[in-house]
Amino acid sequence: MHLLLRTFILLFASSRRPPLRVWDSASLPLRVLPTDIDIAMHVNNGMYLSLMDLGRFDLMVRSGVWKRMRRRGWSPVVAAETISFRKSLQLWQQYTIETRIIGLDAKAIYFEQRMVADGEIYARAYIATRLVTKAGPVGLEDIFREFGAPPADLVLPAWLHEWRASSALPGSRTPAPHLWDAGA
Repeated sequence: MHLLLRTFILLFASSRRPPLRVWDSASLPLRVLPTDIDIAMHVNNGMYLSLMDLGRFDLMVRSGVWKRMRRRGWSPVVAAETISFRKSLQLWQQYTIETRIIGLDAKAIYFEQRMVADGEIYARAYIATRLVTKAGPVGLEDIFREFGAPPADLVLPAWLHEWRASSALPGSRTPAPHLWDAGA
């Protein structure tokens, strides 16, 4: 909820930034705010992923796909994400969120995002997203119709396929009972 106002402001501001293609890399300059930090006075580990949402919105708005998605009733949802940390972002520190699509498969659009300060990566995340409607997931043909064809050299790294397969939960229409392993 605390990022809702910031997201609306970003949606407005991004529409006035230089346009990009959705297949380009986007760079969003930000500053660490008091609402981003935890008791240790650095960006909270969970906040990194919330802030990265802003980077993906910036890319979608600047590329024009956000308007086309909304017009078609598509919503982006995160299916899986993984993040690694190298350094901590501190209160008031300036940084950028670097965002790019690194590949697609039949179920997801994959992003790589980095928090960068002073030319160095502080954190890096990989996010598998889906576009959904009330009727279900949006297919690749429809995505390509709205986004345009991806560049020929856009090939999803093999390890991301393995990561998705090993970290995926059953689909929402498949039972997923909560049972702890007796040996764990």
